Amino acid sequence: MNCKKTALLFIICLCSCASKAAIRENRLFAYLTDTSKYFLLPPESIEQSMDMIQRIAASYGSREFLLNAWVKADKTGMDITLLNELGATIGELSYRDGAVSFSSPVFPKSLKPEYIVADFQLCFYDILLLKQALEDSGLSFEYTETNRRIIQGKTVIIEIEKKSNSVRLVNHLRGYAYTLEGEF
Repeated sequence: MNCKKTALLFIICLCSCASKAAIRENRLFAYLTDTSKYFLLPPESIEQSMDMIQRIAASYGSREFLLNAWVKADKTGMDITLLNELGATIGELSYRDGAVSFSSPVFPKSLKPEYIVADFQLCFYDILLLKQALEDSGLSFEYTETNRRIIQGKTVIIEIEKKSNSVRLVNHLRGYAYTLEGEF
């Protein structure tokens, strides 16, 4: 093979790899650890559709929060409306068509909605697709019918316990937890 053909082949391979990396980098993601980038799965990866009110009890450090959420999630996307105890809207999140948006007069502007979507996916998305996405990010995924564990090395960083009327997520690495109550 002459030098021109070798150079052309090298450039084509380089561009091909670079374009695949660029496509992957343009996808939405959340860091599950300081170095593990979890790329959000598409909405059609949800296990089963939901359209329900959920009660959320969350804790971060010594702070505790109670609120309600109307969650509509299916293969086309996800919409969450956060409500205070009086039923007033305090935040709205949408994830569809490869984009995520969040608006709230209450929550800080620095809150990245990709992290909310990632936690939702860890709780409610297809196990095999999650396993592949987590392995692609350098993490391990163990699961049973009622429990899910995300592991970095030998350390459990996230645990999820699912029951018929509640889901409990504990993020050991980031120091927060929440319980969702609904008819799952």
